Amino acid sequence: MEYEKTAQPVKAGNIRISFELNGVLQTIETDPALRLLDLLREQLQMRGTKISCGIGRCGACSVLLDGHVVNACLVLAYQIDGSHVTTIEGLQIDGEPDLLQQCFLEEGGFQCGYCTPGMIMAAKALLDENLSPSQSEIIEALSGNLCRCTGYGGIIRAVERYKLEKAKKGSVL
Repeated sequence: MEYEKTAQPVKAGNIRISFELNGVLQTIETDPALRLLDLLREQLQMRGTKISCGIGRCGACSVLLDGHVVNACLVLAYQIDGSHVTTIEGLQIDGEPDLLQQCFLEEGGFQCGYCTPGMIMAAKALLDENLSPSQSEIIEALSGNLCRCTGYGGIIRAVERYKLEKAKKGSVL
């Protein structure tokens, strides 16, 4: 990642960080103690990352940080300097849902939809590491994400359907 060099001074108390967000290099000035969740939603307008518990218990704010699922409410801005962050918006392909998002739609892997972005990001982290997880591995990988509508059946079916769709497309399993 190439860092942007600027001659402008940083406002007192702030830091300049550079990171990749959904494949695009960002260099911004921010409060180092600002939560990644707030940075994404307020400064960068990535509203797909949801605010819920604020203490890392529900997973609604799950994003990928260097390929690993994290709760954005527990990560501070200074911690992402030099990293790659992927939000739910970063999964789209030419403005259309990617295969995992499409599987969630087709299998009813949502009810109210509030937990859906976090669930999809947790599922993506799992599937990036293991294209053929067992049902118990899926349940374990999603255990940090709560669905208050109890839509777990559709969510698990969506991840299992993704496995089948990838197999049909000739992916290595």
